[in-house]
Amino acid sequence: MSLAWLSVSALVLAVTLSCTTAVNIGVLSMSLALIIGVFFADMSPAMVLNGFPVSLFTTLLGVTLLFSIANSNGTLERVTGRAVALCRGHAGMLPIMFFMVGFGIATIGAGATPASALLAPPAMAIAGRAKIPPLVMAIMAGNGVLAGTLSPFAPTGIVAHGVMEQIGLGGVEWYTFGFNAFAHALVGFAGFFLFGGGKLFKSSAQTVALDAQDMAVMERQHWLTIAGIVTLIILVAGFSYDVGMVALIIATILILLRTVDESAAIKGIPWNVILMVTGVTVLITLLRETEGLDLIINGIAAVATEGTINPIVAFTAGIISVYSSTSGVVLPAFLPMVPALAEQLGGMDPLKIAWSMNVSASLVDLSSLSTVGALYIASAPAGTDTRKFFNALLAWGMSMAVVGAILCKIMFG
Repeated sequence: MSLAWLSVSALVLAVTLSCTTAVNIGVLSMSLALIIGVFFADMSPAMVLNGFPVSLFTTLLGVTLLFSIANSNGTLERVTGRAVALCRGHAGMLPIMFFMVGFGIATIGAGATPASALLAPPAMAIAGRAKIPPLVMAIMAGNGVLAGTLSPFAPTGIVAHGVMEQIGLGGVEWYTFGFNAFAHALVGFAGFFLFGGGKLFKSSAQTVALDAQDMAVMERQHWLTIAGIVTLIILVAGFSYDVGMVALIIATILILLRTVDESAAIKGIPWNVILMVTGVTVLITLLRETEGLDLIINGIAAVATEGTINPIVAFTAGIISVYSSTSGVVLPAFLPMVPALAEQLGGMDPLKIAWSMNVSASLVDLSSLSTVGALYIASAPAGTDTRKFFNALLAWGMSMAVVGAILCKIMFG
């Protein structure tokens, strides 16, 4: 077996095990890369580990630490409570408000899992108190969070934009973010009305009282944390400073100012996700060195045309993302193929293929098999048929692979 086929087999094995077992694909991918590189490709361990993305690791560390601080010290909880209070408890407006709050929190850097962990318990509790169908609330709050995950400040966005920069498709971060936000807003509001959200506006008396906890007092540590996040946004968006560097410095300052228990903040960093992303990148780098990526690209190009490539890659990315990590598996593994794939299909615009992968992989992430979907199921109000709820979110996630393919065909041609 050639090195190219061997490296492709390693990627297939890693993706398969990530879908069927609890093994961290980052650890597995790095181990497979070392085995193939050292024992079959005559490389030293240092040469294999040159593929470790130090810059990406620093960026993910800084951003996730900053928002772990905001979550641990209660800042995000207080911001959410005040946003809900703006609805005055009206049932019809509450799912829309949670969409907007989730979108905002994810966009400024919290990412899908932290934002969902924050929003799911209050969103589903309020859904129970206001008699809002759990599926309606989950679709709105979940898609709101996912709509913001490709921002340049969010962990998944950092991964996507970092890989796109490496393959020569940088400088379009806000376009990528905008397309993803539009797709999630479209399917989120479509699901809201499809599953009965419109009926919530028919009774103005259908309201929910807010708890005192929803309006907890803002204290020194909360204002300092908000100031830190605002500073991050200004320096990165306004002055083009490196997001990882700024986030890490601000997080360190907040820890030194004792706005949070340092051990709790560090424990809240999603180390498993960071390990997944960086480990897969090591294996993908090896695939590039052994020409394994060329084999995959040639296989896709053999069955696709310029007119069908976008829905094909969208559906493929969506189906794989249902069972594995978008940021840890799908985007690091498949985005590097885009330039060569576009070239083999007659020199078409590679951005459209990359955008199709990004959008479709994200659309399925409310599936009950994903962390985001599972958080809403775990937070379901008392009396909810959780098995039915699980199946409903699973069907929603699977259907988004098809919806994503259709949307990407319409949006990107």
